[in-house]
Amino acid sequence: MQYRPSAAELLAALAELLEDTLLPALDPALRHQARVGANIARIVQRELELGDDGAQQERDLLAAVPHGDDAALWQALVEVVRADLRIAKPGYDAWEGA
Repeated sequence: MQYRPSAAELLAALAELLEDTLLPALDPALRHQARVGANIARIVQRELELGDDGAQQERDLLAAVPHGDDAALWQALVEVVRADLRIAKPGYDAWEGA
């Protein structure tokens, strides 16, 4: 059975309410808290949308690294961080570094 709206949709609506409706009407001293609340709602929304199998994928990636293979460990850690960034700060997961 599908319940609508989903939890992710509710969080998106909350973030939109905070950013688009409340933020402009708030006293400047409270605007930062509204932005933080909207960001938290969007992070949790992405966690729900991307699935909660991330922790298992992280364990599998790290378990597959051959003992002593620093290059493979580095690559696995890069993938773990990219997965975390897809949730916490989308767009940063594509950064290649300098």
